[in-house]
Amino acid sequence: MNGEGNIQLNGNVETVFNNLLDPEVLKSCIMGCEELQKQGDNVYLANLSVGVAAVKGKYDATITLSDLEPPNHYKLIVHGEGAPGFVDAEADIYLTQLDEENTELRYVYEAAVGGKVASIGQRMLGGVAKLIIKDFFKKIKKELEKVDIAN
Repeated sequence: MNGEGNIQLNGNVETVFNNLLDPEVLKSCIMGCEELQKQGDNVYLANLSVGVAAVKGKYDATITLSDLEPPNHYKLIVHGEGAPGFVDAEADIYLTQLDEENTELRYVYEAAVGGKVASIGQRMLGGVAKLIIKDFFKKIKKELEKVDIAN
């Protein structure tokens, strides 16, 4: 399963990039993230409780940020396992400064699932993946609006 999309965010490219790497921001923006602990440089362990369709369940996940090219690109790698099955996903995140106050974030992702969760079908999984991704970026946008208001 793969996809892509983009969103316009408030803030210059450096502000957006730094917020996307902030563990507290990540924790508050990842759907169902109950805990996020730093494991090493740009590696985090997360406990997720996702309640969407047949994907519902608890997952132990490793989130890795790699190929960092501040402030324009990085790769987000997620591996999660739980009773419903497993998910492996990689997303390339690209940031482009639009003007002094706005940045475009473009993402391209690939994901694979296995176990019981894989039995619900690609069409439904694709819809769930899009829902989770859109929720994440909607929350990131709100976080950046808080930063913008504070400044």
